[in-house]
Amino acid sequence: MYSLWKRFVKKDASSDVASRIQHIKKSNVPQHIAIIMDGNGRWAKKRALPRVAGHHEGMKTVRKITKISNELGIKTLTVYAFSTENWKRPKSEVDFLMKLPQEFLGTFLPELIAENVRVEMMGDLSLIPSHTQKAVKQAMEDTKNNDGMILNFALNYGSRGEIVTAVNSIIHDSKNGIIKEDVSEEMVSSYLMTKHLPDPDLLIRTSGEKRLSNFMLWQSAYTELWFTDVLWPDFSGEHLLQAVEEYQKRSRRFGGV
Repeated sequence: MYSLWKRFVKKDASSDVASRIQHIKKSNVPQHIAIIMDGNGRWAKKRALPRVAGHHEGMKTVRKITKISNELGIKTLTVYAFSTENWKRPKSEVDFLMKLPQEFLGTFLPELIAENVRVEMMGDLSLIPSHTQKAVKQAMEDTKNNDGMILNFALNYGSRGEIVTAVNSIIHDSKNGIIKEDVSEEMVSSYLMTKHLPDPDLLIRTSGEKRLSNFMLWQSAYTELWFTDVLWPDFSGEHLLQAVEEYQKRSRRFGGV
């Protein structure tokens, strides 16, 4: 872990980051952080580069943020990699995005295994290309025995669709006698793709946009939101620490006093 952190400090943070991490870990660390990784296209446009260059750079940022999240003691990191609405983008861009998991996991997987990170995925895998499915399933299989931080990719994911699927499953199980009690919040949660995960404590969105964009709508009912104008490829460990420190200053009352 020290060598991993040493590399991170050299490339991504100022000299006081190590001590800040130790200070942060002594307080209330969010157990689950969700991130809407926005701004890849704008990052590329500012540099007169094709949009795909921004997506490629954005995957490097996922790698950095995964490492420091693990060092912070975060239990689950969920990243919004591809939404059900993203299919509306130009085919060339979609094709590139579908190749990224294969490249990312192919190069990063040994580090994830070494750092005891478990890869998971939520979304409809059936609609994505076979090579993408293979890369994701291989990463999940190779890390299934890891019991450290969960790196959860939301891939071909949409929250409204997730909720509709859950409701239809509840109706089906009710008609077939599997469910005999009234529907409750706990029951709905148990039918979602995140049924084995805690709700996000902190949700981060980059690039200055301030909306959830069909991401974890049910799960984020009491999640703390943190927005930044920083484009995702420029998002650093320093920005993550700022978000976590802001989270630690907030009072979470969950509707109480």
